[in-house]
Amino acid sequence: MIAEFLAIAGFSTSNPIIPLYLRDLGVTDTAALNAWTGAINGLAAFVMALAAPIWGALADNYGRKLMLLRAMGGGAILMGLLAITTSPWQVLVLKGIQGAITGTVAAATVLTASLVPANQIGYYMGLLQMAVFAGNSAGPLIGGVVTDIAGARVNFLVTSALLAIAAIMVHRRVVEIDIPKPKQRSVIRNAIPDFSVLKGPSVLKQIFIVIFFVQMGNAITGPIIPLVVLALQKSDVFAGSISGVLIGVTSVAAALGSVVTGKVSQRFGYGRALLVCVTGAFLFYIPQGIVMNVWQLLVLRFISGFFIGGTMPTANALIALHVTKEKQGSVYGLSSAVSNMGGSFGPVLGAAAATLAGYQSVFFLSALMFFGVSIGVWRLVRKPKELVGHNVE
Repeated sequence: MIAEFLAIAGFSTSNPIIPLYLRDLGVTDTAALNAWTGAINGLAAFVMALAAPIWGALADNYGRKLMLLRAMGGGAILMGLLAITTSPWQVLVLKGIQGAITGTVAAATVLTASLVPANQIGYYMGLLQMAVFAGNSAGPLIGGVVTDIAGARVNFLVTSALLAIAAIMVHRRVVEIDIPKPKQRSVIRNAIPDFSVLKGPSVLKQIFIVIFFVQMGNAITGPIIPLVVLALQKSDVFAGSISGVLIGVTSVAAALGSVVTGKVSQRFGYGRALLVCVTGAFLFYIPQGIVMNVWQLLVLRFISGFFIGGTMPTANALIALHVTKEKQGSVYGLSSAVSNMGGSFGPVLGAAAATLAGYQSVFFLSALMFFGVSIGVWRLVRKPKELVGHNVE
């Protein structure tokens, strides 16, 4: 949990200031800035989606801890290299490579699922997700201040240092109880994703669809927030710090939502808890499109963040209840691929909507996504026999 907190804090220290960094690199036209922001964030998530099943298969063959070390160590190197970029194209390429190498959340999720008791999987997934969201809350606060004081390049170096510390901590302190043995002698064959899990319970496919649209809906607005701040206050004074506070407070709410939902869902039911979360996100995303100032947006982002925070722990708990530990790496790798695919489409859609219809439309588009997800989860909850497992329904 501590290592994952540091890793996510590192990434979220730099990710929100990408639009501001692009302006420093000479991208000043609004349409071009929207396009570059969407492309950079979208490419990283898209490449991560392609790589995630491969890393999941390798986790099932060589160990979950090794995959977490790969994600954190590789991220430390790549984020350090961002500090010496001189053009948007270089940022795009490095973020694409980052997507292929990193993926700490998926790696930590697989490792956690292999270590904790099955009847408490929801609670521990909630704790892990709390660490992720807590990192997302601390990172932007640090990043905004560092960027305003020392510049974006120093910010990237701070990210690199945090990821390096996280990797060292995992290497020295985390013990993997049951290290798997390779199924094949060839590393290439062992890296081939196991898609046979998709032939299992139909509920897995439905959960994957839910994860895809939840991540897409959330990712639509994320990269645009700094630009929304600029539009609302009509000034770039302290724009980095204000954006950091806004994103950070939202992540604090998500951290609270993840641990509360993870605990409550064990008795309330994972399916019902997921339904409440996506419905709440839908209801509180709508008014974000009509706010008049940053403080109104802050309150609404906090409430919607609480509900979004509860989605992944419940979804991951449902996944864990439907697969054996021997295949959890492959399944969570596929889940991560689906999640990142949604995350890759989100920024592109958000940038297009912001350019064509203004920043307000971005929030309405996210609300529409969550509305569709709530309908899908409601239909799933109506079939309790499909949601088998420990205290699911």
